[in-house]
Amino acid sequence: MMHEVVVVDIGGTHARFAIARIGDDGAIALDEPDTLHTADHASFQTAWQHFRELRGGTLPPAVSMAIAGPVGSPGNLNPVIRFTNNPWIIRPALINEKLEVERFTLVNDFAAVAHAVARADDSQFLHLAGPDTPLGSEGTISVLGPGTGLGVAHLWRSGSQYRVQATEGGHIDFAPLDSIEDTILARLRSRHNRVSVERVVSGPAIVDIYEALAAMEGRSVPELDAITIWGLGTSGEDSLAAAAVDRFCLSLGSAAGDLALAQGGFAGVVIAGGLGYRIRDTLLTSGFAARFKGKGRFESLMANIPVKLIVHPQPGLFGAAAAFASEHA
Repeated sequence: MMHEVVVVDIGGTHARFAIARIGDDGAIALDEPDTLHTADHASFQTAWQHFRELRGGTLPPAVSMAIAGPVGSPGNLNPVIRFTNNPWIIRPALINEKLEVERFTLVNDFAAVAHAVARADDSQFLHLAGPDTPLGSEGTISVLGPGTGLGVAHLWRSGSQYRVQATEGGHIDFAPLDSIEDTILARLRSRHNRVSVERVVSGPAIVDIYEALAAMEGRSVPELDAITIWGLGTSGEDSLAAAAVDRFCLSLGSAAGDLALAQGGFAGVVIAGGLGYRIRDTLLTSGFAARFKGKGRFESLMANIPVKLIVHPQPGLFGAAAAFASEHA
């Protein structure tokens, strides 16, 4: 028997919707997703109504939402859920009524990705650093991904059993490691009382990195948006943008290593998110791996952690379905 559930992955910029079919054996199949811009909708409910119209006016009576922000736990959901990087709010007490569903699951977006990591097979991962071996079947796996912000979660597993923990690890302090990063930090500190790691390790952060490098060289550069800088940098068309992208990769490696140490992610580290996938070739040739393992007395430990990039096309949606199956099995 197949159970149908609407799965939604809501970030700062996009909300992705799909229908998942979950078999009694736990197998998950997703249909083709629809992507809506959060800025185009006043609330999640209006985005939901738009998706319902796209699907002919009817939807399954169950929903699982992966949300970019803290949601609480299944038995103790936050009464008002606010998104980290968009203005929507969700009140769990009203979900059944407003969305006309009988069952729902709410999960942090990177907890959903961690569910996807736990359920995906080895073919869904690209090797980035460390030993080219599968993720460990025992122990903790750290999961992080730069997008509009920096999502962080981890999972513990023992054989076929696993547990996921959402975190707000993207909001730990940024730790510069050289004079260039000192300059980036000084630039950011002039605008923020506190500089978290996602101010440097996220998609929009490339603008500040680029402008900080330009200021170091005394160069006057035009105001460019993040998408333009990423394009110029990954193509190599602009040397300063390429330097900014390389600096981003270094900082991502440092942050990934720090989080693995803090979480005990010695069974593996997984980079997720669309940005990581788009720059995968750049990551492989950058200083990412050296920064990841460069943890002083723990360098040999870090060198033995497999670091992967999840290449599943929709890990948030797949993970939301897995979280629903886990909660309502």
